[in-house]
Amino acid sequence: MGKAGELSVLGIETSCDETAAAVVSWSEAGGPSIRSNVVLSQIREHEAFGGVVPEIAARAHVEALDGVVEAALKDAGVSLGDVDAIAATAGPGLIGGLIVGLMTAKALAAASGKPLIAVNHLEGHALTGRLTDGLSFPYLLLLVSGGHTQIVLVRGVGDYERWATTIDDALGEAFDKTAKLIGLPYPGGPNVEKAAVRGDGARFALPRPMKGEARPDFSFSGLKTAVRQAATAIAPLSATDVDDLCASFQEAIAETLEDRVGRSLDRFRAAFPGIAGPVLVVAGGVAANRAVRARLERTCASRGFRFVAPPQVLCTDNGAMIAWAGIERLRAGLAGADAMTLAPRSRWPLDEYAGPLIGSGRRGAKA
Repeated sequence: MGKAGELSVLGIETSCDETAAAVVSWSEAGGPSIRSNVVLSQIREHEAFGGVVPEIAARAHVEALDGVVEAALKDAGVSLGDVDAIAATAGPGLIGGLIVGLMTAKALAAASGKPLIAVNHLEGHALTGRLTDGLSFPYLLLLVSGGHTQIVLVRGVGDYERWATTIDDALGEAFDKTAKLIGLPYPGGPNVEKAAVRGDGARFALPRPMKGEARPDFSFSGLKTAVRQAATAIAPLSATDVDDLCASFQEAIAETLEDRVGRSLDRFRAAFPGIAGPVLVVAGGVAANRAVRARLERTCASRGFRFVAPPQVLCTDNGAMIAWAGIERLRAGLAGADAMTLAPRSRWPLDEYAGPLIGSGRRGAKA
């Protein structure tokens, strides 16, 4: 067990197609430290299908997780008996993967006598800025990934208010589907970005969904449809056509985010006028896109906000953010005594009080 004023937590993440485990420590004197962070991607397993296949993902987690946990402990130079708790993603995500991770964590907790902390995957993203940059509450989070597009007010550990979300596709999903319909390989998002560097972003007049609307939410389905219509009109596509479509799509996304996020930044300013250095944290796989980051940095700078984007390895799914969320919950007295009987949840809104979405019929963005 850790000394007084020190904590170490093993974190396990299996909500989608990364099998991940990490050990993170915290001390009153030195703050947080990532002791290890092992992530095993399943890109090869899903490449032939052009997207994540839940059954294949769950089976891959079963085969890999024990070895990934062992590697995380070894890299950190600790044994299971040395950590203070075990944290595992309990949702939201693909139910098969969640079952594998949470059941493994329960077995490790039972065998070692360590407490188990069930973590909301979205909370892992929401608190990563405190792990990397030591942020104080409150701040804004823009979560942009394959399954989630949300703007969340982060008031404190376990205290979140959803300000905006997508009414249809998540942003990462829009990138991946766009890539697939114009013939780019999986994973789509990074390949769209690579092609966009070579392309002319002004060639195709694509829509900026919901730009200018008072409602702060996002929509990407219509933009994806517009790309398909443009591609169909000039088929067969040359390499230049593909590059220009990707550049035009990416420019539309960046301009849309500038407008949509700007509204929430203004709202934050009005709600917290006494905060001298307000912060926007951007997390999720799409946060690695350079064009998106550059436009968001510009948006933040124009409004006097600090822009914080964790390193790419901590933007995408990883065990370190789950371990850190476990530490945050331990320190806040929110570890939860019922974790050993908790069932995984494929949908788990970070803001439990958020109203239903108008136009999509869903609560939260795939949460």
